[in-house]
Amino acid sequence: MKIAVTADSTCDIPKSLIEKYKIIIFPLTVIMGEQEYRDGVNIDSNTIYQFVDKYKILPKTSATTTYEYKEVFQKLKEEYDAIIHFSLSFEISSTGNNALLASQEFENVYVIDTKSLSSGSGLLVLSCAEKVQKGLPLEQILEECRKEVDKVQCSFLINKLDYLKKGGRCSAVAFIGAKLLGLKVLIQLFDGKMDKGGIYKGKYSVCLSKYLKDMIEKYPPNLNRVFVTSSSPMPGIRDAFVEEVRAFGFKDVIVQDAGATICSHCGPETIGVLYLKQ
Repeated sequence: MKIAVTADSTCDIPKSLIEKYKIIIFPLTVIMGEQEYRDGVNIDSNTIYQFVDKYKILPKTSATTTYEYKEVFQKLKEEYDAIIHFSLSFEISSTGNNALLASQEFENVYVIDTKSLSSGSGLLVLSCAEKVQKGLPLEQILEECRKEVDKVQCSFLINKLDYLKKGGRCSAVAFIGAKLLGLKVLIQLFDGKMDKGGIYKGKYSVCLSKYLKDMIEKYPPNLNRVFVTSSSPMPGIRDAFVEEVRAFGFKDVIVQDAGATICSHCGPETIGVLYLKQ
């Protein structure tokens, strides 16, 4: 059986792996002023940051439509016997429900709610692609992938809260207090919903080390793969953090830049460590 693996652009997977496993990506739309861009196609994080710096407002993001999903599913069904699609958490965006509605018009098109975002979803996509490459039966792949959804540890530590404030997720009073006290906010995904997982105080590099140790202790990892995904390069800081992650013994450490959709919500200087729990 020939199986296609698809995902929306927020999964934040390296292009080299997308090409290796022939993963089909549905780009979300990023709207800045009167211009529309396709996430992962003709826009990057720097363009977003320049827009926000200039106009002091956040871009808008738009979900992939049901029509767009139908169109691509229809073409894929001409070549593939089944399609497994991974979506950004249904709790965060309507893109997953749009994919689900589109899938109901086809046989053997399965939509999986990752209950995650960014490379948290990417972990599931890659795991599925590897199973497909191994030639596992469709039902086994679906069963294993659905079980893995609840194993994703998805979290990010945000150094600058400007974008959270602009997006209404942080009050002006809390924002000022956080800046004065040097607070960093931990954002975690719980059952598909974003929530504040804690507060760290001090130098960002020191906070990152503590954050990593806390995640590893609280959510013991499967050491097969880990993503270190960030919204900006942060020379020195990110490199040092990656080495700390490697020291825990992960076999595959993927350093990834977050896509435009994710960056438009979290802003620069955000780093996450994402892996499957034991």
